[in-house]
Amino acid sequence: MTVLTVSTDAGEISGSRTDGVARFLGIPYAAAPTGDRRFAPPHPTERWEGTRDATEYGATAPQPGLHPAHTHLAPLTGPGWVIGDGHYLNLNVWTPDPGTSGIPVMVYIHGGGFMIGSGRAPAFDGAAFARDGVVLVTINYRLGTDGFLALSGGSTNIGLRDQIAALHWVHDNIAGFGGNPDNVTVFGESAGGTSVAFLLHSPKASGLFRRAIVQSGHDEMARPLALTEKLTHGLARRLAIPATADAFRALPESELFRAQAALLRGEPRLDLRDDSGVDPGHGRALFLPTTGDDVLPDPIGVPGAHSHDVALLVGTTVEEANLGLGAEEFAGFDAHRAVAELAATYPRAEALLDRHGIRDPAVTAAQALTSAYTDLLFRSPSRRTALRHPGSSYVYEFAWRAPHHGAAHGLDVPFVFDTTDACRGLIGDAAPDTLTDAMHNTWIDFATHGTPGWPGYGDTREVMMFDESSHVCEDTAPVGIGAENLPVRQDECGD
Repeated sequence: MTVLTVSTDAGEISGSRTDGVARFLGIPYAAAPTGDRRFAPPHPTERWEGTRDATEYGATAPQPGLHPAHTHLAPLTGPGWVIGDGHYLNLNVWTPDPGTSGIPVMVYIHGGGFMIGSGRAPAFDGAAFARDGVVLVTINYRLGTDGFLALSGGSTNIGLRDQIAALHWVHDNIAGFGGNPDNVTVFGESAGGTSVAFLLHSPKASGLFRRAIVQSGHDEMARPLALTEKLTHGLARRLAIPATADAFRALPESELFRAQAALLRGEPRLDLRDDSGVDPGHGRALFLPTTGDDVLPDPIGVPGAHSHDVALLVGTTVEEANLGLGAEEFAGFDAHRAVAELAATYPRAEALLDRHGIRDPAVTAAQALTSAYTDLLFRSPSRRTALRHPGSSYVYEFAWRAPHHGAAHGLDVPFVFDTTDACRGLIGDAAPDTLTDAMHNTWIDFATHGTPGWPGYGDTREVMMFDESSHVCEDTAPVGIGAENLPVRQDECGD
């Protein structure tokens, strides 16, 4: 191992080089959000004296632990809450050579339902990207109550503000790591993908990236400010405190986690449906970005005009809801119970389930409901995101089926990062190298040149299906969500 030193705006840091890849880990991009800085926009990092050690991962954002039934997801979520030195607004950089210049930069935003996760999860190791000529950055941001409430005396969209601050850090400092600040691609999966989709709409993120990749996310999973305030007051009532930043600062994180869990269980049940009768989190996600502030001033469905020159790659897996939201959860459901489950957050539940085969004797209620959630939460809104994007847009689907989870939510990530060896417990032992090569190289090509190698979606509706034998096909499924144009099952663009 070789020790390397790089200068940043806040001071010098020392990283390490192993096997031709230089790593700089746990670098603060903003001040520790403690005291009065909680529930406030990110504050610039204080300068440090001497050289800061950046050879080990740093702290992670406060978050509840994984449910015991979901521990197999640890390669995608990371180690949970690591308190460390409290500077959890940090990022990690992998680079081929900090002594060179002009290397394409990719910045990854992790998922986790805006409640859990970090940039140090094993699946997000950036060594393969650096090995193949990219500067790879992963970031942490504030989650849950700290990141996505609307408290009196606090700010809205704090988690997105953190992400924007991290992108500013990249713009100002990445040249010191060999990267090109004028060729930045921001990408993410799940809540991270949704974050990317909304950064495309934010005037505060304008000019900070040139390309965007949205994996299993879209620009419809947000709440208007009034509903975020309703959620905030519901959480405050559960905690028996005022809905103020000062009151929330006074509580230990453990109490906030318990209150979050209770609201997810429906104790009490909050009606977070919008004017169309839809809860964009569908009872699964409490914390979402908020429209109607300075970060996201426009309502959902209004494309960000400033992102006209940003190329977009967006896609989903074909069985998103299989993981954590699928057959096991819905086992024993009959058609009546399936309709009631979906109707709690979606007004045309029966018609949607009809389109997903709930009346077909060969399809169980659990299968129909899982398929409906895949389209409702992911596939159709991701297509609409592609269609309304003012710049060029490209669409893909991940169709390879792992032994236990199928082509489920998040299973594309290890193939993109070429970290399948670290995720064997999740994807099995038969992950095809051809699929890893195809996805990893496509992401690099897109970040380098702005095109993934197939036609734009708005022109041809062609979609790349990533599988053992990847191929392009025509997407003929409707993408509207009205009563006459509901999403249908994912078999039109055969795999």
